[in-house]
Amino acid sequence: MYNSQLTVFVCVADCGSFTRAAERLYISPTAVMKQINALEAHLKLQLFERTRHGVRLTAAGEVIYQDAKFLFDYSRRSIERARAAMETSNTTFCVGTSLLNPAKPFMDLWYRVNRAFPHYKLHLVPFEDDHRGILDEISALGKKFDFLVGVCDSKLWLNQCQMLPLGRYRKMCAVSRDDPLAGKKRLTFADLYGRTLMMVKRGDSQTNDFIRNDLERNHPQILIEDTSRFYDISVFNRCAETGNILLSLECWQDMHPGLVTLPVDWDYSIPYGLMYANDPPEDVLRLVELVRRLQRAPGVETEKLPQL
Repeated sequence: MYNSQLTVFVCVADCGSFTRAAERLYISPTAVMKQINALEAHLKLQLFERTRHGVRLTAAGEVIYQDAKFLFDYSRRSIERARAAMETSNTTFCVGTSLLNPAKPFMDLWYRVNRAFPHYKLHLVPFEDDHRGILDEISALGKKFDFLVGVCDSKLWLNQCQMLPLGRYRKMCAVSRDDPLAGKKRLTFADLYGRTLMMVKRGDSQTNDFIRNDLERNHPQILIEDTSRFYDISVFNRCAETGNILLSLECWQDMHPGLVTLPVDWDYSIPYGLMYANDPPEDVLRLVELVRRLQRAPGVETEKLPQL
């Protein structure tokens, strides 16, 4: 944290002698003198007056001595704070949150399992739903954050992380509030005939590819427009601005104030789950396993589980 020559310098000042300082430091008097000479040459200052009875600080040496003592104390406290921060980070789960992937589903899980992690806290880490940079965010699992909860059957996403499935969200349709369909409580396939349905391009999502194939085969009257592979707010903006219909999800019903999200007479749905790093630490794995056990046996008593 600081120049090691300062340690020798302070010791000499406290002892008043190169010889006594050497004894305290378990080095030779010659080595002590070399360290002091090197420090004085580096600072271009004379720090000690040499006498037959020992050494005493010069005026410049007195200033360096006081500041060195302050530096030692500051460094000690800095290391203590760093260690405390490390201990805190080791007992904190960082949870990613964004507009399309909010942390609330994780919070619902956390309040079911937190008794097994009595010393742990949560830290929410915001990130952007940018379709160009989302893969970088997913790859940050294990570094930037420990967990995400979100919709995921993307091959590209699942190459970057592991996912524990938690359930499925219904596929729905979003339309502009000015659209004639906005007044309906529920849509049918026929309501979509002659309209343009926006959905992610083919190739990355098994669920969306299935939906596209079904629509093209059985409902060719619905026109399909490709969006980017991953939704962000620009996709919702385009839906609102063009008057097209957007293939959306029940969990995104309040995503855009200019859109209304409606259920449709179909059985389409998509999985969502708890995402975590491919090579997670032990505490992350333990939480994942606990959630898995809760899914198998919802009545499990978490307070009886071993605690971290």
